[in-house]
Amino acid sequence: LRRRYGLWFRLRRLIIWLLGVYVAIPFLVKLCPAIQAKLVFLNFVRVPYFIDLKRPQDQGLNHTCNYYLQPEEDVTIGVWHTVPAALGKNARGKDQLWFEDALGSSHPVILYLHGNAGTRGGDHRVELYKVLSSLGYHVVTFDYRGWGDSIGSPSERGMTYDALHVFDWIKARSGDNPVYIWGHSLGTGVATNLVRRLCERETPPDALILESPFTNIREEARSHPFSIYRYFPGFDWFFLDPITTSGIKFANDENVKYISCSLLILHAEDDPVVPFHLGKKLYNIAATSRSFRDYKVQFVPFHTDLGYRHKYIYRSPELPRILREFLGVSEHEHHH
Repeated sequence: LRRRYGLWFRLRRLIIWLLGVYVAIPFLVKLCPAIQAKLVFLNFVRVPYFIDLKRPQDQGLNHTCNYYLQPEEDVTIGVWHTVPAALGKNARGKDQLWFEDALGSSHPVILYLHGNAGTRGGDHRVELYKVLSSLGYHVVTFDYRGWGDSIGSPSERGMTYDALHVFDWIKARSGDNPVYIWGHSLGTGVATNLVRRLCERETPPDALILESPFTNIREEARSHPFSIYRYFPGFDWFFLDPITTSGIKFANDENVKYISCSLLILHAEDDPVVPFHLGKKLYNIAATSRSFRDYKVQFVPFHTDLGYRHKYIYRSPELPRILREFLGVSEHEHHH
């Protein structure tokens, strides 16, 4: 009996302690909005951890060059540039200058903006670069300030500015080649911020591709599966207001009203991180927006049975056809 009572006592103590922590966390987040910002960015999560970002070839990216660019004083960002597979043989052993010049070869360029957590060397990201390279695209990707080996502190403004800097850097070298912007997950927020700015200054990209996008960060945080607090009284006040206080909006739903270029949205129905209905909602807003009057707006869903979830759309055998039809690039152009 005494043993049973001792066990029950310990269990009760544990339950009270867990309950205390559960109740304390909202107050902690409210008092210190920086915690919530860290949870949005997850830039401190470096997975895979032991890779050397200076050596993309270790990830099987044999025709990729690692650069460092400086968008602002005290900010340095690490960039990978993968050339189209057709240029792969020539790229071996070449230096940064050769890679920069290669942007002027007659191949389209994709600027890829990754989501939160991890680095430009994340497994699913690397697999997508390989697919895009095999289809004849240059892929330029980078780690925002505060991610990977990039120096600086993360903020929505800073991430957008880094993306703008890399876009301008590409445009200065790519001649008349099309430049497309591809954002994934949190990167869709950076992508629409960037493209809105580009359209406002009348230098829009040739197309925008959003993979697993949300409407805005508040709606995404409310629907996120890890939101164990979403039924907690005062959830918005405790959790969503601190995100806004930290200056984090990623308002895709607002931005699309100011974007004028073709838009393609890709979303898996079984996405456990950004619910499918948010991607669909964003498409409906864009499709009825006046700014897209003269442009293609397309939504491509991927059925639950395919199991592409949040980050495996690159596995789709349909992807080459979808991109070819949407971007209007013929097979001939890819392989010449």
